[in-house]
Parts: sequence; structure tokens; C-alpha cells
Amino acid sequence: VQLQASGGGLVQAGGSLRLSCVASGRTFSSTAMGWFRQAPGKEREFVATIRKSGGYTYYADSVKGRFTISKDAAKNTVYLQMNSLNPDDTAVYYCASTNVIMSGVRDVNQYNYWGQGTLVTVSS
Repeated sequence: VQLQASGGGLVQAGGSLRLSCVASGRTFSSTAMGWFRQAPGKEREFVATIRKSGGYTYYADSVKGRFTISKDAAKNTVYLQMNSLNPDDTAVYYCASTNVIMSGVRDVNQYNYWGQGTLVTVSS
């Protein structure tokens, strides 16, 4: 599975961005897609995940109500709509794929394919 993330950039606090992640290759083995982020000097953390079947979504508390994960199966693409951004959201955002059966997987080690990351910078 190959993942290509895009859509990052510089935005002012309170603004919005939409990230995209296009999957290719042996995507049939994937059960869910997730977004993670890593700020400078910090560990990579879970942001959101969406089940391939049923579209069930799960969010980190820090982004709940502000971010929305969605998918377009026909395009093999997962999106992360980010609203009401604040400087604490500044990070490199990564999309990832997992074949774990359990729903709502938040553990970075349970994801076996990763995109290259896209930088989101929120200015105050």
C-alpha cells in the first residue's frame, strides 16, 4: 500500500485546511485509515481514524468537534477537514493504513503503512 498525503500549509489561527491522502496498491487488506500528527520534539499522536466498512469515525479529544475525517471509496482517498485551527495544531500530519480488525485503533504501532507527511503550520 502506498499513501500520498497533501494539503498542508500555513494558516492563521481560526482558519481551516483540508488534508487529502490517496491510497494505491494492495488497498484491499486495509480495514481503516488514520491521521496522526507529530509536532517538533514530541511523539507522533493519534488524530482521527475511519473504518473502511461502515465509515465509523473516531477522534482524539483535542480535535473532536473541530476536525472531520471522511473518505471517498471511489477515489481511494481519505480527507481530514480541519477547522478552528490553533497554534497547538502545528505539526507534520501523516496518514496511515491498518489491517487491524478492531474499530477505533489509535495506537501508532497498529498502523503498518504510512504516507510521507504534510506540514501544517498555524500562526497566532
